[in-house]
Amino acid sequence: MIEAVIFDLDGVLLESEQVWDEAREELTKELGGRWHDRAQRDMMGMSSLEWSRYMHDDLGIRLPPEEISAEVVGRLGRLYRESLPLLPGARAAVERLADRWPLGLASSSNRPIIELVLDLAGFADRFRVVVSSEEAARGKPAPDVYLEAARRLDAEPSKCAAIEDSENGLLAARAARMRVIAIPNRAFPPRDEALAAADVVLDSLSELTPEIIEPADV
Repeated sequence: MIEAVIFDLDGVLLESEQVWDEAREELTKELGGRWHDRAQRDMMGMSSLEWSRYMHDDLGIRLPPEEISAEVVGRLGRLYRESLPLLPGARAAVERLADRWPLGLASSSNRPIIELVLDLAGFADRFRVVVSSEEAARGKPAPDVYLEAARRLDAEPSKCAAIEDSENGLLAARAARMRVIAIPNRAFPPRDEALAAADVVLDSLSELTPEIIEPADV
């Protein structure tokens, strides 16, 4: 029996991976770093501590990692206040599932960004628990952020459903032994081996119903 549902944020409720990518790329080029085609995929799922260190070490930005993180977060905050890129069906999906289960959020975004998004979207009171991977020892694909969300929800990980879009997120949720619902990111689709970690693959949030979370025959 499912005890709780845990959402990812970027790519699941928010069409934001491209926004993160553009902010990081712009900053890298402005500061004389070395952006490359693998950078976005490499950083997907990393915690802020991990991706800011990656931008410092691998992309050659000379600012300290904590300043890199703060600059990227500041740029995103300004963009989100101008126009929040909620995915179609996000609000309805959250409401449908919140009426039946306690909800958690397990995101690789920095906590200030998560809280800003939830406030702007009007979701803050629908999520009982919010965990940023900067609060966990390791970012995705490690399971830490999902395990911490389950702990705070007082739920067994094996009795939680995770909603994910990305390769690292799918692997993280599977490693946490959760029921994994994939809504693949169209801009950065997960590879087949990561998609195979999902119990169910959906095309959109409109298909995310209580019956998908907990089928009658489970």
